[in-house]
Amino acid sequence: MLLGLLGRRVHHRSMEQIWNRLNVDVLLTDLVAWLPRLFTAVLLMAIFWGLFRVSRTTLSRVLAHTGFDHALISMLLNVYRFTLVTFGIVMAAGQLGINVGAALAGLGVVGLTIGFAAKDTLSNIMAGFLIFWDKPFHVGDWISLAGSEGQVAEITMRTTRVRTRNNTWIIIPNETVINQVLVNHSTNGQTRLEVPVGIAYKEDIGAARRAIVGAMESVDGVMRDPAPAVVVNRLGDSSVDLLVQVWIPDAEAERPMFFRVLETAKVALDKSGIEIPFPHLQLFVDAVNKRVWQGAAEMAQAARNSM
Repeated sequence: MLLGLLGRRVHHRSMEQIWNRLNVDVLLTDLVAWLPRLFTAVLLMAIFWGLFRVSRTTLSRVLAHTGFDHALISMLLNVYRFTLVTFGIVMAAGQLGINVGAALAGLGVVGLTIGFAAKDTLSNIMAGFLIFWDKPFHVGDWISLAGSEGQVAEITMRTTRVRTRNNTWIIIPNETVINQVLVNHSTNGQTRLEVPVGIAYKEDIGAARRAIVGAMESVDGVMRDPAPAVVVNRLGDSSVDLLVQVWIPDAEAERPMFFRVLETAKVALDKSGIEIPFPHLQLFVDAVNKRVWQGAAEMAQAARNSM
């Protein structure tokens, strides 16, 4: 009985303490005192966000007028937005009574740790800025890189994305882009194709040249100026290797035009009766010892007898 009374008193005192702490008047007083800070924090966030919305169009036009690439402008605007929002959050947190200095120190330690863990990603981001600064290519250019060929579809902070002629995507880290040899087929607009064709040694090179050059005039997409040309590339084991050189106005059609020119050259040589030899090996026997012939005859006779 005594223990029950003591328990009730302890419980009653605990409830009184909790009620005192949850005193509605005190809570309302604290809330009223805190509301101006909350309003100021929200107002600061709104001001910084409004500043970004108002200034981004002007900043974008200034960067475009300066000659910055569209993809780089988009990246810089994202960095600008992140910076303004970060400043707004820091100032709003200060108004709410948060120890901003301690929070920033903690974020610095966390950022340093993340930097060590993501050093490859940071290297690719820096390489992305170098790509935009050096401008080895632009979105829409046709390039050859890392054993692949395609059209640059997108340049991001971390990767360069290339669409191949088979409509597949190749995602290349920006660090790889700046550290490897890159061929830009679109920089100068016009592109020269060199298509290899072989003819037999007995054929007339001049006749083959006239037949191929004449046939190129009927190929849609081959430029007339500079004019098509046929040159001897090398003397191969089985053929005289020629190069059919034609100019096209756009690198985008490079591979389709290569196949079209090759087929047209083959048809033109066939119509002119000029042989395109297959690989073969010709053996000349100048002198053979009589004893060798006798041995060969004996081997043939032995083979017949065994049958």
